[in-house]
Amino acid sequence: MKKIISILFVILMIAVSGCKNLDVVPSDATDTNTLIKTPEGLTNALNGAYALFKDHISFNGSVDLNNMYLRQFYQLSDFASDDIVCGQITEDPLFYSFNLSHSPGQSNTRFYWYVSYKIITGVNTIIDAVENSGKNDSQTQQLLGECYFLRALCHFNLVRLFAQPYSVNSAAPGIILRLSANEESKKARSTVAEVYASVLEDAEKAATLMTVPRGVQYASREAAWALLSRVNLYKEDNAKAIAYATNVINSGKFSLETKATYPSLFAQAQSSKETIFCVAFTAVDDYGKFGSIASMIYSDGNSGWGEEFASSSLRSLMSKHPEDIRWSYIIPSKNGDGTIEKKNGIEVYYISKFSFQGGLPNLSSPILFRLAEMYLNRAEALAKSGNTAGALADVDAIRTNRGLEASLYNGVLPSGASVLDVVLDERRIELAFEGQRTYDVYRNKRKLNKAYWGYHLQGLKETDVDLSKVPSGYQNIEVSYMNPRIIYFLPVDEVLSNPLAIQNP
Repeated sequence: MKKIISILFVILMIAVSGCKNLDVVPSDATDTNTLIKTPEGLTNALNGAYALFKDHISFNGSVDLNNMYLRQFYQLSDFASDDIVCGQITEDPLFYSFNLSHSPGQSNTRFYWYVSYKIITGVNTIIDAVENSGKNDSQTQQLLGECYFLRALCHFNLVRLFAQPYSVNSAAPGIILRLSANEESKKARSTVAEVYASVLEDAEKAATLMTVPRGVQYASREAAWALLSRVNLYKEDNAKAIAYATNVINSGKFSLETKATYPSLFAQAQSSKETIFCVAFTAVDDYGKFGSIASMIYSDGNSGWGEEFASSSLRSLMSKHPEDIRWSYIIPSKNGDGTIEKKNGIEVYYISKFSFQGGLPNLSSPILFRLAEMYLNRAEALAKSGNTAGALADVDAIRTNRGLEASLYNGVLPSGASVLDVVLDERRIELAFEGQRTYDVYRNKRKLNKAYWGYHLQGLKETDVDLSKVPSGYQNIEVSYMNPRIIYFLPVDEVLSNPLAIQNP
């Protein structure tokens, strides 16, 4: 894989950042138009783009093992949610996600922006070369479709992190759309609506091009449909969200894991019947304590830092059903006497969704799309379309396979709950720690309740923690969807080098 990355570096002439293009072509560069004449060359170039989701690469002249696309995506998304609690004060910039003290200069957002546009620029180069070549055989079109999918996915993740939700303000500044390898480096931000339109166009095109699947570690027609379902749900185009989710569900290629098999879903992501698209890691990619996704949220005592835990807020929601098999990914750390260990006053409940591939505590192949989400996307869209029975049936499809056969809704809403409440609670439990919670809350114009003990509470000292009480009086204990810090500042690199890129307030 390192060799593939090296090839990609040479042939794609990828920008130093999302805002800069290289003007000098290396003397040993391979011409991309020559490369795509062979299926192997084109495949290797594209595989290099996939590798950028998981590799530690140089940024600003050095390699920081904290920096990796997926590691930063999950931290920037999940650590800002109410599903994960911070067990201590830290100088790692991940702390800013917990306490909302963002800055344009924080290293994690700067790297994430950089590597996202590195992937986008790379696939743009391939797209331009393939489309100029006129090649239209099915294998080439499959790879071209994968490029469009990756561009759509990267643009969508960027707009989720750096711009307001579509449902809140679609006319707000979005992110910089990069749709060609040859465009001007200084470019203004497109609106949120324009970014969504581009993402949907790319994903729709990808779905039509991809007819030769290469396995769940690569994009496919069904992965494009899954992305289209998610994006349309966020856009509140419920009919399309339902249609694309149904396409995936009815494809016959996937099925929900059962109570018996769900505990191994994430450790065996590449072979799971529920996986639509994952980023494949191998034993060579086991980063151990330094640089893995798992190391911050799990430790066997030696394997990781284990400084962030499943929050009491999430555990409280799940507590009514101890038989729920989804508890298998929340692992209490116990003292010798059987009591729950505390770190700086916070109870230690580790998270193992990114652990135990091949039995290794820091290895997994993170799943970006899976079938359960399609049921939940459809359920939410049905709920918002007035189809309560259909929404509850999709929720029950999940619960039937998670050990809750005796606790199905069977078309009847619980007293005092709306159908949307039911769906969002199920989404929270099912998709916990998978980078979706904050977006589910804010795009539905709800508040994030962070009234639980943890070091997201600014000024908290261990002596303040009293687990018998609910904390009060702390800043940002309740976060509104209108709070400007639910999104991140554009990186300082972009703003300084690109005067057309206006900073977030």
